[in-house]
Amino acid sequence: MQSLKVELIQTVQYWEDIAKNLQHFEEKLGQVKDADLILLPEMFSTSFTMKTELAEKWETSTTKQWLIQQAQRTAAAIYTSFIVEDSGQFYNRGVFVEPSGKIHHYDKRKCFSLAREDEYFTAGSGSTIVNYKGWKIQLQICYDLRFPEILRNTWNQETQSPAYDLMLFVANWPAKRSLHWTTLLRARAIENQCFVLGLNRVGFDGNNFAYAGQSAIISVLGNYLIAPTEDDYNLSTILDFNQLTEERRMLPFLKDQ
Repeated sequence: MQSLKVELIQTVQYWEDIAKNLQHFEEKLGQVKDADLILLPEMFSTSFTMKTELAEKWETSTTKQWLIQQAQRTAAAIYTSFIVEDSGQFYNRGVFVEPSGKIHHYDKRKCFSLAREDEYFTAGSGSTIVNYKGWKIQLQICYDLRFPEILRNTWNQETQSPAYDLMLFVANWPAKRSLHWTTLLRARAIENQCFVLGLNRVGFDGNNFAYAGQSAIISVLGNYLIAPTEDDYNLSTILDFNQLTEERRMLPFLKDQ
């Protein structure tokens, strides 16, 4: 099984300004070299807003088309979320775009009631696991991180393999709860015996909430492969599937379910 080069773009976002954010992230993506998978923050094109007037029709979304173009240009899969309207409902929708243009999506299941997200957006009803380059990848968004019951990895006795190998979180997680963010990311990696990528933004949003980044790339044992910082920068590393397999073999916790 091949390794996976991942890149997390930890940066600022511009409040409710789609055009400016698309320009900003296009410049950031232009700096990425030879990645297999790139993460952009939650609601990357607007910042974390409840302004559903910014939603785009899913079928005709220009932001979705922009993501397809960027995935093709970088020859990498891209995962992020943005606001969409689909069948008359509004969603904080996670979008995983392969370089081929193939799209997978995941609707955030746990809406953040402290920001009244549950009053504006419809919660998703199920998980999405993408098979990409031989890796089984679980898609998640921000507040989902607090609910291990919806994230639990499972062991298939017939195939002798788990449901997924890598879990992705894209977020706008406030600085005042950074300890929760970093602790829960490590816990999710340990209990599910998978790699975890957690991408958060930096800077301030339109409500003057501060974001401290603290994005992380975490091993199956809960160790940081890239240590969290508050800087505006890209985190990059290579995930080793053989390492993952060996650590699961040595510590068969999932199998013991």
